[in-house]
Amino acid sequence: MILDFGGGFFLRRATAADHQGLAMICLKTGDAGKDASGREDDPELLGLLYTIPYQVLEPELAFIIDSPAGAAGYLLGAADTAAFNASLASDWYPDLQRRVADPGSDSSHWRGSDWARHRIHHPDFAVPPALAAYPSHGHIDLLPQARGKGIGRRAMAFLEQRLAARGSTGIHLEVMAENDDALRFYKAIGLEVVQVPKRCVYVAKRLAHAPAIAG
Repeated sequence: MILDFGGGFFLRRATAADHQGLAMICLKTGDAGKDASGREDDPELLGLLYTIPYQVLEPELAFIIDSPAGAAGYLLGAADTAAFNASLASDWYPDLQRRVADPGSDSSHWRGSDWARHRIHHPDFAVPPALAAYPSHGHIDLLPQARGKGIGRRAMAFLEQRLAARGSTGIHLEVMAENDDALRFYKAIGLEVVQVPKRCVYVAKRLAHAPAIAG
């Protein structure tokens, strides 16, 4: 246990044994915070895109939020987004591209998880210039049973502290434009919307330098 949220909820470091849980939580929150199970025909793809790579490539910043009933959320981060994306390109996506067929570029023919398959074969690893002041990024999702308890606020403060201790000057997160609950949450904890043309909504915050943290 790294951080005790009370009520049987706590933060711990994610391990390879958590890959299934990371994928499950990502699927259950993959539709702008709601359950995406009904639209996806491959329940693993969202996790392979958005969560599991963090545990593999940046394990020091990959955490599970556990509960009495098992994994109820995750907190993921990358200290250097550009370096993390370079690792995705060289060490993660090639294997995915071998395993998953490209559905083609005509989205009118896509079904189920074809949008994710297309993204695997046509990734965009560029970091928008507007995010230059926020070199780190994070990713947090909670299942319904972990919401409304202050867990998200404490978890994000923990991640910000970890990143600042490593010398990061800022953090950003990508948010679906229709996820009003998430946007309200990030605003409440001090993140502001950064306009990035033709991209999803980003929220960001500058970080003050903090002492290094052991563990």
